[in-house]
Amino acid sequence: MKLISVNVGQPRGVPWVGKTVATAIFKEPVEGAVQLRRLNLEGDQQADLQVHGGPQKAVYAYPSEHYAFWRRELPGAELPWGAFGENFTTEGLLEDSACIGDRFRVGTAVVAVTQPRMPCYKLGIKFGRNDIIKRFLASRSTGFYFGVVEEGEVRAGDAVELLAREENRVSVADIVRLRVAGNPDPELLRRAVGLEALPANWREHFLQQLQAAS
Repeated sequence: MKLISVNVGQPRGVPWVGKTVATAIFKEPVEGAVQLRRLNLEGDQQADLQVHGGPQKAVYAYPSEHYAFWRRELPGAELPWGAFGENFTTEGLLEDSACIGDRFRVGTAVVAVTQPRMPCYKLGIKFGRNDIIKRFLASRSTGFYFGVVEEGEVRAGDAVELLAREENRVSVADIVRLRVAGNPDPELLRRAVGLEALPANWREHFLQQLQAAS
């Protein structure tokens, strides 16, 4: 597994539906070592801290393998690394293999998988089309967030080394299925509710689903 690109961006104002919206979804690759701190990468910020950023969303990772799919889906669109607002463009680490709570060493930093990315309207701003949100979820190619366990330096080309597996083994793909499925699996819901690494709002949502199903 490998870190293909490190991407950062600052909030900017963009026109959207007759008003100006602040967003930091526009990320660009950077060269050399970048300091990864508890809340974000050096040089990176989030525009709306109520829904983006924080210790459980310090880094957004997106598999490079998905880019081929999107180039077919969005012909003519420019898709450089960082196009989906990701901080880490990765290779060899996909949603069906990355489990909530898994820990990885990247460069001198240690990170842990916390949750999938659920897209908001700013992805529509990035691509200039509202249907991208529905298509993004339907693709199940959501990417996922890392929390920072140990700060350190990262750079493009670093290996992504698995350090520890979460015993409960609920993958990012499992969590996405639970979130969007009309009839979620009760046993998988129980396992998801028990994931300490999963943010409390996600666990509460799944607990309500579990109680409704019982």
